[in-house]
Amino acid sequence: MAPQDRRNGTDRRLLSLIGLVVFLATVSAVASIVDLHGHRHAPANAPAMWLALISLAAVGFTVKVRIRIRATNHYIAWTETAIVIGLTVAPTSMVVLATGIGLAVATSLARLTPVKVAFGVGKNMLVAAFSGMVLQAAGWRLGEESAVSAILPLSLAYLAAVLLDELVALPVIALATGERLADLFQEDAGLRVAAALARLVVIIGTVLIPLGDSRLLLAVPPLVLSLHLLYSNRVKARTEQQAWQRLARTTDALNVVDLDKVLTTAVTQAGELFSADEVEIELRDGGRTVRGAGGTIGYDGPAGEPSTVDGAVLPARLEGHDGSADVGVLRLRFRGPVQLSEREQYTLRTFASALCTAVRNAQAYAELARVAAEHAHAATHDALTGLANRRHLLERGTEQLSTRHAEGVTALVLIDLNHFKEVNDTLGHAAGDQVLMQVADRLRAAAQTEDLVARLGGDEFAVLLRGLPAPAIAAHRAEALIGTLHEPLDVDGMRISIEASGGIAVAPASGGMPELLRRADVAMYQAKRAGQRVSTYAPTRDTADLGRLTLGGELPRAVADHEFTVNFQPIVDLGTGEVTGAEALARWHHPTHGMIDPLRFIEAVERSGMLPAFAEAILDQALLAAGSWRAAGFDLPVSVNVSPRSLLDARFPGAVLARLRAHDLPPDRLVLELTETLTLSQLDVVDRVLSRLRDSGVRLALDDFGTGYSSLSLLSRIPVHELKIDRSFVTAMESSAEAAAVIRSTLDLGRSLDLTVVAEGVESEPQRRALWELGCAAGQGHLFARPLPAGSVLAALQRGSGGRPGALVPPLHDTGAVIRLAPGRRQPGRSRPTGLPHLPA
Repeated sequence: MAPQDRRNGTDRRLLSLIGLVVFLATVSAVASIVDLHGHRHAPANAPAMWLALISLAAVGFTVKVRIRIRATNHYIAWTETAIVIGLTVAPTSMVVLATGIGLAVATSLARLTPVKVAFGVGKNMLVAAFSGMVLQAAGWRLGEESAVSAILPLSLAYLAAVLLDELVALPVIALATGERLADLFQEDAGLRVAAALARLVVIIGTVLIPLGDSRLLLAVPPLVLSLHLLYSNRVKARTEQQAWQRLARTTDALNVVDLDKVLTTAVTQAGELFSADEVEIELRDGGRTVRGAGGTIGYDGPAGEPSTVDGAVLPARLEGHDGSADVGVLRLRFRGPVQLSEREQYTLRTFASALCTAVRNAQAYAELARVAAEHAHAATHDALTGLANRRHLLERGTEQLSTRHAEGVTALVLIDLNHFKEVNDTLGHAAGDQVLMQVADRLRAAAQTEDLVARLGGDEFAVLLRGLPAPAIAAHRAEALIGTLHEPLDVDGMRISIEASGGIAVAPASGGMPELLRRADVAMYQAKRAGQRVSTYAPTRDTADLGRLTLGGELPRAVADHEFTVNFQPIVDLGTGEVTGAEALARWHHPTHGMIDPLRFIEAVERSGMLPAFAEAILDQALLAAGSWRAAGFDLPVSVNVSPRSLLDARFPGAVLARLRAHDLPPDRLVLELTETLTLSQLDVVDRVLSRLRDSGVRLALDDFGTGYSSLSLLSRIPVHELKIDRSFVTAMESSAEAAAVIRSTLDLGRSLDLTVVAEGVESEPQRRALWELGCAAGQGHLFARPLPAGSVLAALQRGSGGRPGALVPPLHDTGAVIRLAPGRRQPGRSRPTGLPHLPA
């Protein structure tokens, strides 16, 4: 039912109830006239008695306490008291008619509406008639009463008057205001009962005093006035106390961070707080309007929708106490004219200020939540295609592998676009981006709901297949995925054909997502070499694993024959171009296979019993090179990578310090680089080893920082001097906001902890300049030099750059130029490029 229909129905019921009261009052008036006409012995002083009764009724109505409910003022008067006192001195019929006349005069003078006049007169005439009948039924006889016998009839008559007044008045008030009838009966019930008892005392005293000493009647008016003032103050105090309590509860309920809850609470609570027929809140930001009545929300939408409540409107701006931060307006609507008291006006201002604060807090929280959600999405998704990125794939894949036994087979399809570079070179990067986006759309459309499609970077995509019923299904799914890419693409009106190769790998029993990704990569390159669309990983064709097994058996001979050599990559001051250190990188000169990269043999070294001998050989060569550079006038520290397994050996610090003494080098000329995957850092033996090394003067660096495995707790346990930014972030910093954010946060962390920060993989002048401007002082990469033998490094240092020995590249700024340094610029540190092994020391 519409609000207007409900209101019309309420008005009809209200008028019907008032009409019934007026009809019954008319019947009682007619009966009273008939009774008076047939009465043989009228009071001797009838004119004076009529005047006294009419005046008593009028004064009883005039002396009252005002209570506002919504737009209607309701009054608690002394009319019942006047009626009962009148019944003790005059016949009931005379009191009924005198009450009607007195109330008609008083209400007319008060300029009440005709409906209120009719209801007030009719109700009190009924009260007079009913109380008179109760008084007579209780045995009251005019002129025959005694002090003791008068108490019970008077009490019953007054009780009847109070009950009938409540039973008639409260339903009318409930219909007129929309309040629940039960709430009206319960509201201030204790106070009303106490006031009724006090008035009963006044009635009994007024009636019984003349029986003792008529002069005591002089005390009645002051007593009545005192009781009236006391009752008025009690009602006012109780009303204000309840109002402040409701205000406190309401403002406390606004302390939520959800804007919808704030507005709903404000609308529903303000109606009760201010007895308003409707509450409306209009927000300036977004033009939203929320409106409600009776504890419910009737409208929530754009501003401008008219209200169905006609009458007085009291607006209040939603602003702070100092007038700032105006967020909207609160409107209280009433169906008739209304004027707020001074206390209500202050309450309205306080509520509006609290609502302003709640709205601002909720809006700020919503904005923070939106920004956080955007950042969280950006950190796990590719900016160009919107697909999941490598990080998200690894995280979700790891979660999936932990439950794969319960959810079926998990497989990974790795997809690489063939000849994509030709598209970029021929049509430009904008066209290449369009191709990548269309490929992403096709893969997303072809994938099933439970699959995860990701872009790993460049033209490489991956699809994580989850919940497969059997491993063989993965091949069919991969064929379908890659088949969608062989239809020509439309790029700027041109039809371009794209071919792709895919590798499939089923989740291994061990190794997790990194191993699954490696196997899919192996399978993909097998497909490329064989000219196939798709290839499934087969362990027998994994030459990397077979090669590692073969090389592992040759390690003892390689160490004995000194086949392990060390190259050095210089670390350069990004601003001046001067070399500030070098990192030792191990190589294996195999007599048959030639130069072998550490990625192929380092794991075998760590698993074998040759780790101490291998570490000593690499450390000796590194310290020997540092000594030769120092003798030539270039006092540079050298960095050596440490295997986590070496840190489990309590003898390791002694061995390192012994090699330093053997080469006559200060401990601070050696930097030991620890990997960010150092999960052994929680062991006490590792803490003791690292603490002894640091206390001896050896510097420690945390390598590959930011790749997802480090934490602040790791930094708090490992007393490092340097952080090294992984080269993947440096490579992507110009195109990826996420990579740039990681670099910036790492530099901020380094400044906060007083750590040196070194960037790996610097390969271009724009990268060098961008890093330097962010506050990164040192870097290494192919821009400065590739890994070189120790002698070649010395020759490069002596040759210098631009007539400056010890420099490899020109400075960013000419000598004497005025430059602005980034705050907290660190001194250069040492690093190694990503992809190089963790070398045991």
